[in-house]
Amino acid sequence: MEPDNELVELCRRKEDGAWTKLVQRHTRDVFSLCVRATGCAEEAEDLTQEIFLKVFRAIEGFDSRRASFSTWLHRVARNHVVDYYRCSRKDRVTVSIEEELPQLEQGPEQDGAPHDHVERSERQAVLRKALNLISPDLRRAVVLRDLRGLEYTEVSRVLGIPSGTAKSRVHRGRLELGRILGARQSELAQQAAALLN
Repeated sequence: MEPDNELVELCRRKEDGAWTKLVQRHTRDVFSLCVRATGCAEEAEDLTQEIFLKVFRAIEGFDSRRASFSTWLHRVARNHVVDYYRCSRKDRVTVSIEEELPQLEQGPEQDGAPHDHVERSERQAVLRKALNLISPDLRRAVVLRDLRGLEYTEVSRVLGIPSGTAKSRVHRGRLELGRILGARQSELAQQAAALLN
């Protein structure tokens, strides 16, 4: 199998099949990044295609002395995702939290006992309700940082706010969520105690 740099050179020379091999080799990683960022397979597919189109157009500027191809590609992909959210954030402000939340499970759902699935669904429902109870500014910051995994600098770019404000909103959002979820746990404990008496 040809190393990435060799494939890049073949792409630059317009050799048949080189671009296809390069795309096939890296599609899974780029798509995974996009799925983690969006929580939506269809949106991730569109972003993946846009990213590879951008890479195709910019491949002449790739310099193997500065970074490996996979590192460069990852940087292009992350920047594209951040730009995508920054450009569409005004549309997303009005989107419900159900659409804003990515899949909360890490990886594919495991085959387990039915009660495990019910517990996961209940935890997700509780988290969604708690997120809906905090202010939209705090909610968006927490979703981008903790559920979508963006860095603080990316959160600040997406929301169009200073980095310090992004950190503050994430912190305040986490505190609010903790307070709401703590109150919910206390309420459930009291209900359970009442049932046992």
